[in-house]
Parts: sequence; C-alpha cells; structure tokens
Amino acid sequence: MAKYVRLKPLMAILSAGLSGETVPFPDACLFFCLFGRLPMNAVAACFTALRQRGECALIPFLTAGDPDLATTAEALRVLDRAGADLIELGVPYSDPLADGPVIQAAATRALQKGVKLDDVLDIVRQVHGEIKAPIILFTYYNPIFYQGIEVFLDKIKAAGVKGLVVPDLPLEESDRLLEATAERGLELILLVAPTSSPARQTAIAKKSQGFVYLVSVTGVTGVRTAVGSRVETLLAGMRQVTDKPIGVGFGISQPEQARQVKAWGADAVIVGSAMVKRLAEQTPAEGLQSLEDFCRQLKAAIS
Repeated sequence: MAKYVRLKPLMAILSAGLSGETVPFPDACLFFCLFGRLPMNAVAACFTALRQRGECALIPFLTAGDPDLATTAEALRVLDRAGADLIELGVPYSDPLADGPVIQAAATRALQKGVKLDDVLDIVRQVHGEIKAPIILFTYYNPIFYQGIEVFLDKIKAAGVKGLVVPDLPLEESDRLLEATAERGLELILLVAPTSSPARQTAIAKKSQGFVYLVSVTGVTGVRTAVGSRVETLLAGMRQVTDKPIGVGFGISQPEQARQVKAWGADAVIVGSAMVKRLAEQTPAEGLQSLEDFCRQLKAAIS
C-alpha cells in the first residue's frame, strides 16, 4: 500500500517554520496554498490535496496535434472528466530521444501537419480554464534554448501551463531553469533513471519541483506487458531520500500495472503510449471514447 503523510495542524506548521525547523514538503505546500503563495491548481498543491484524501494521482500523457489540434483540445476535456488528476501534454519534436515508437510516430504526424509550440499553447490557453487538472508541458530542451528561458517560461505561463518536464535536461545543467520556474510559480519536474546512484537520486529529488518523476525502465517510453519488480525497490529507495511525491512512468499500459505500482508506494501513475495509441488507431470520435473508457478504468484501478 502507498504510504501517505498525515498533515500537521496549521499552527504547528507555522510554528515549525518560524523556529527554523525543516517543514515536510506536503505541510509546506498546504501552508502556502492557504496563504495564497502557491496557486491551488499548481502541481504540488494537487498532490497535497490528494495526499490528504489518501489518493494516488493519475497522469495521462498526450501528444499535442495528433490526430489534430481540435481532437487534442477535446481529449484534454475528456481526460479531465474521466478522472485525470494532472495531464502531461507533449510538444511534438523531431528527435524525441526518450520516446518509444508510438509517441515518436504521433510526434511525426503532428509535425507533418505543421504543429508548432504556439499551436500547443493555444490549446492550453483554450482549455485550461475549463478543466481542473493542471497541465504539465513535456518538451525537449531545444525549443527552450531557441526562444530563451525567460521568454519560453513567460509564454507557457501566460497560456496556463503549471508544470514542465524536460527529459533531456541533465541535473548538472538544471539550476538556471529551476530558478526561473520558481520565480514564475511554475514547477520543473526532474526525472530519476533506474540506473541513478543513491547519491544522484538524492540530488535530483532535492531539486525537483512538484514531484519526482521515477522512470520505471531503462530505455524509451512504450507499451509493456509487465512492470518490472525493480520498481518496488526503486520506490523504497526513493522514500529514504525524499518526502516529495513520486510519480512512476514509462511502460505502464494496463489497469493492473497501475494498481501494482500504487501498491508499491507510488504517489502517481503516468500513462503515455497506451493513451496516444488509442487516439491514433481509430477515428477521432472513437478514439476519444476509448480514451475516456481507458482513463476511467485506470482511475478505478488506483482508487
């Protein structure tokens, strides 16, 4: 069973902070939410609310613009009403090193239709006020570098993005982006590989904002028939070095796998290729219905 932290009374949190004590991550999030320092639909705040209710988060992933932009916008609404707690939205990229064949193919189709970052942000701008789930933008670093960190972050924040995942950003080069996201109330979620040393796991967890993204397998994203039992060991190890929420992704494609990962102690289950595949292999209307049914099955599995 996943272990959830019981939050302290508000005055105890305040007293601890004023006396210089270290305040656990979920308690700190609650304090800042209540006093208006952290948006209530921000990533960390969402996890704090889920922990209070003893729930595990479901985070689906979509590739923006596949099969088309209108379907992506509707898919965000569908996932939100079907139980998604947060939603990852991928920016199509020509060289997606972390992505497996399903997401690579979706990105290629979107790029062939001319989908660009501004189109993706138009979708976020259109939808974010209609849905409860915070949107986390998944992008490789090149678009950030090309536009400049400050310009890029100002643009995505104005559109309504709440979090950011940059899979090709190494820890050693993350400080400037981490500082810039913190200044804007955005959250940069860092990834921990299954091959990371304990020391590196600790360093990544310390700097990650919102939650820690634990990659369940070595290799790229994709649909797999089983989740390796090593994930249980990895989660136990991460629990020794951080009290931040931990989301597990890469390779989860079935409700039974989601249920198992939650039982091993994950705070969130991240599902990508299995979502993207459902939109790709049917008409948009059929794909949206399949997406909604699948999302509800996953949410039921971890509830």
